[in-house]
Amino acid sequence: MKIKQLKRTLSLRDLVFFNLVAVVSITSLATAAKTGVTGLTLFLIGAIFFFIPEGLAVNSLSSKYPNEGGIYSWTKILFGNRNGFLCGWCYWINNILYLPSLVLSTAVIATYIFQKGNSLLGERMEYILPFTLIVLWFTTLINIRGLKQSRWLQNVGGMGAYLPFIFLAFSGLYALITQHAANSFNASNWKPDWNNFSYLNLWATVPFAYTGLELSSTLAAEIKNPNRNLPLSVYIAAPLIGLFYIIGSGCLLYIVPKENIDVIGGCFQAISLMMNKLSSNLWWIVLLTAACATVGRIGGLSAWMSGAARVALVAGIDKYLPAAFARIHPRWHTPHTAILIQSILATFFLFMAIIGKGTTVATAFFTLLDMSIVLYFIPYIYLFACFLKNYFSQSVTAEKSFGSKLFTVIAGISGILITLIGIAVAMIPPPDSNPWTFEIKVIGGCLLLLGAGAIFYYRGEKKLQMQKRKS
Repeated sequence: MKIKQLKRTLSLRDLVFFNLVAVVSITSLATAAKTGVTGLTLFLIGAIFFFIPEGLAVNSLSSKYPNEGGIYSWTKILFGNRNGFLCGWCYWINNILYLPSLVLSTAVIATYIFQKGNSLLGERMEYILPFTLIVLWFTTLINIRGLKQSRWLQNVGGMGAYLPFIFLAFSGLYALITQHAANSFNASNWKPDWNNFSYLNLWATVPFAYTGLELSSTLAAEIKNPNRNLPLSVYIAAPLIGLFYIIGSGCLLYIVPKENIDVIGGCFQAISLMMNKLSSNLWWIVLLTAACATVGRIGGLSAWMSGAARVALVAGIDKYLPAAFARIHPRWHTPHTAILIQSILATFFLFMAIIGKGTTVATAFFTLLDMSIVLYFIPYIYLFACFLKNYFSQSVTAEKSFGSKLFTVIAGISGILITLIGIAVAMIPPPDSNPWTFEIKVIGGCLLLLGAGAIFYYRGEKKLQMQKRKS
């Protein structure tokens, strides 16, 4: 979809950093490492059976259909308006719920800059509320002013998100030379314990950690030479992301015993241990790492805010969302209304989490967060289904050998199966919860949000039918 008011701003370099900041997360790395070497096993499995198929799907679809709205547009083209809207709605509403959790985790990571990571600062209202509101609305204003302004935040954020891995890899190399492993890497320890709920939950955590390569495609109409740069940016960023999770978790496990790993600050723990061992004068590197990680999270917030707004923009242009979503600022060439609506809703859910802490309000927010993971995986089913349909709907050529067909089928089906497993595991109740209550809330909440989307869709479809009759 070509939208004349939008300007082509993003270069290949911008897209590479955009992909990095959208995908990598030191908290996901630490969460997986917390379970031991089996977490590393799941990162390897996830890379082979989910991340590689994801990259292939995004490359194939973004080069064939470089349309604004990305995954929403692909699904609409290949499976029709109804499926396109369902995919786009799940993608957008998930992001509304994800933005508050992202800014909250940013506030917690920032406490490590002040060496307060293990204190209660990250739970104190006088810190958490102003920090989150300032970051959320600063990022909102930057995005409204256009990609020329917001891309620097995403570029710096991409560097900031990846630099902790560089420090961690150096620490891991130094540990390999100077000490024995903190955890056993024997063959028996690589096998996951399928009877343990914490390992089962990683089936949702690991695929979720690898998601986000499709996000940059939502800005296709604002990318220079998108047919070339979108796929190329994935080819460059994907190996760097794979190294981040696989080598990063290996280094973390080599340095810190799994039972001592902090799920938020595990990376900082490992770097601190090795820097102190190398020289007491290198204490500042840990603070620098925390600052980089914080900037990376803010850049990630900006990236997800940008991408989600473009999905809403195209849905507004298609008349499935209110006309306000389709407005583009005459000076800054951004979907400013869509961005504002997102941030207002995100602020509402942020207050639910912070002010309602310990109350049913906060419980409601975190239930919504559980639902958002389920909703986010629905577009991924469409992603892999689009990948398969696009491949086999093309004219038969000599290039479509048996080997390429088999590889495509395996990649597409593998991606769908891992996604379905992620959905199923995300719906498993935590050990300390009432299973029936949990299932009712998550399933009921998902159906409620899907029902809200259905109302928008059928209202939009009705308007389109009326316009056709008038014409």
